[in-house]
Amino acid sequence: MKKFSLRARVLTGALAAAALGAGTFGAVSANASAPAVAAPAAVKADAANRNLQQTTHLTVSAATRAARAVLEAAQEDNQRVTVAVVDRNGNTIVVLRGDGAGPQSYESAQRKAFTAVSWNAPTSELAERLRQAPNLKDIPGTLFLGGGAPVRSEGAPIAGIGVAGAPSGDLDETFARAGVAALAG
Repeated sequence: MKKFSLRARVLTGALAAAALGAGTFGAVSANASAPAVAAPAAVKADAANRNLQQTTHLTVSAATRAARAVLEAAQEDNQRVTVAVVDRNGNTIVVLRGDGAGPQSYESAQRKAFTAVSWNAPTSELAERLRQAPNLKDIPGTLFLGGGAPVRSEGAPIAGIGVAGAPSGDLDETFARAGVAALAG
């Protein structure tokens, strides 16, 4: 291999640096000369804007308070249950599994809560509707058994409370109503 002289190495390095610098300068120049794209203006959040809708949601604190009220009511009746609180969209806010509650109660409580908020009705009433429309049971995520109660604000559903694990859906629903009542005060 032929060795380059010091002069040739310095000259080659200088040419490489100049080429790199020219490429960088060209890229910067190209970016600087590109027309500026204006960012879209922020939407003003006011009541007059018909593209926006305000909704009411339970806080985690309120959902936890309701769930604890359910567990306390169930414990007073010597029942072992799980309670789930979901938001208006059916997303779980909180689930509390009481001591000794069965493993099936976790999913059942969530599905009852989802069903109650989806139809803005207690699941015991919806179970009655199932007789006239048996295909309702095929809707994913629902459970048409007593134990779910909607939480309403100005008549509209904002959350659902589902309870599972007691020997009957009537008892589960009684406990769910205790959770709704805890939010009223």
